[in-house]
Amino acid sequence: MVHLIEDIRENENVNLDEAVRIALTQVEGTYAIVVISKNHPDSLIAARKGSPLVIGVGAGEYYVASDGAPLVEYTKNVIYLDNEDIAYISLSQGIKIKSINNIERTPYIDQLEMSITQLEKGGFEHFMLKEIYEQPKSIADSMRGRLNVAKEIVSLGGITEYEDKMLNAPRFTMVACGTSWHACLVGEYIFEELVRIPVEVEYASEFRYRDPIINEKDIVIAISQSGETADTLAAIELAKEKGATVIGICNVAGSSIARATHAGSYTHAGPEIGVASTKAFTAQVTLLLLMALSLAKKKGTISRSRYHEIIIALESIPRQIEEVLSHEKLIKEIADRFSNAKNFLYLGRGYNFPVALEGALKLKEISYIHAEGYPAAEMKHGPIALIDEEMPVVVIATNKGTYDKVVSNIQEVKARKGKIIAIVTKGDETVTSLADYVIEIPETEEMLVPLLATVPLQLLSYHIALNRGCNVDQPRNLAKSVTVE
Repeated sequence: MVHLIEDIRENENVNLDEAVRIALTQVEGTYAIVVISKNHPDSLIAARKGSPLVIGVGAGEYYVASDGAPLVEYTKNVIYLDNEDIAYISLSQGIKIKSINNIERTPYIDQLEMSITQLEKGGFEHFMLKEIYEQPKSIADSMRGRLNVAKEIVSLGGITEYEDKMLNAPRFTMVACGTSWHACLVGEYIFEELVRIPVEVEYASEFRYRDPIINEKDIVIAISQSGETADTLAAIELAKEKGATVIGICNVAGSSIARATHAGSYTHAGPEIGVASTKAFTAQVTLLLLMALSLAKKKGTISRSRYHEIIIALESIPRQIEEVLSHEKLIKEIADRFSNAKNFLYLGRGYNFPVALEGALKLKEISYIHAEGYPAAEMKHGPIALIDEEMPVVVIATNKGTYDKVVSNIQEVKARKGKIIAIVTKGDETVTSLADYVIEIPETEEMLVPLLATVPLQLLSYHIALNRGCNVDQPRNLAKSVTVE
């Protein structure tokens, strides 16, 4: 890139600013670059395509970073570059922004919402543990101003303009990657039960590389913690090309996905530093539930009494998560027993199937133990062959939905000498009598169980990883914002 810019500058006899712009019209792929010349050390040229890039604006000084977090210490004023933007930064002349097609645009200064305190560990040993413990607050923050139980109001201002279109959509398609994809799976159950509109959940990476049948009446919901996930951004652009309305859910204000979608809502979970997502997942599920409740009430697909039951239960979730967190000592003891396991199997049914997938992913991400999440009934169709006295099996067995069927699945595992770690509803006796280890969560509505059941699985993964000497905040080979395909 450096040689290309220099070659253009010399052979086409243009200044450095123009040489960079011309060079960027000739390259392929994604980039976030900063160019400086030794002949002009008081100037910078920054450009982006696909990868994130943000400019911090201080008092007579400027910063360039891939995220707002490292800038908080120096300034809260930032400029987010759009795709294929080039920023020309000069200490004497300020900032000028152009597209690679040489079209000038006016810089817009945003304010960072995060603080230095949010970016510190706050007495916790790791960011991941801090963020697990922040979930009562992050969920409450995601509901603040949106849920009013006394007035029976659920309102998401970010989607108000598009609610009628959402209510008349023939279907929703949810696209995401990783943990956000698991949040989509929970959302699928919630939307279909409450709003009674069909939902398809797609890996963004697969959605973009086939020819999906999408039209102008469809609603595509894109979810990303960072708002910079390359595959999800590409899926958004594809959906927009086909005329669909795209609703975004992300955690980072001013991020690429926030700017690329037609409308959407922020989770307000606060900065998530740990690479393995925890509080962002539960905030995403909370926001999907709020969205579904708002639409269901307007569509008339939920009775007033049922609506009231759910919002009452939702308001109690932060307090109930605090109760789950009080079991950390027990969860650590279970982790001590299974830290040397080679494989784990996670089982759940209905709303708890995505929880099983998310629990298995957390264990893989930070402890490097192979783990699989499965619908409990599918165990008989293959994974049961793996079960022996060395195989720990985590079962989300709360007292809702297909409880009796899950009990039967547990008995099948016990018959093959598998070790059962069960997540049960407080006061459960049947599963407790069968399981080797039991972690209780409070009673709640079935669709809210993922918000509670996920938390002990996060703690289990955390303590197993610690016992194995793994870096829980920065697991090997992983990045917080996946900005490559």
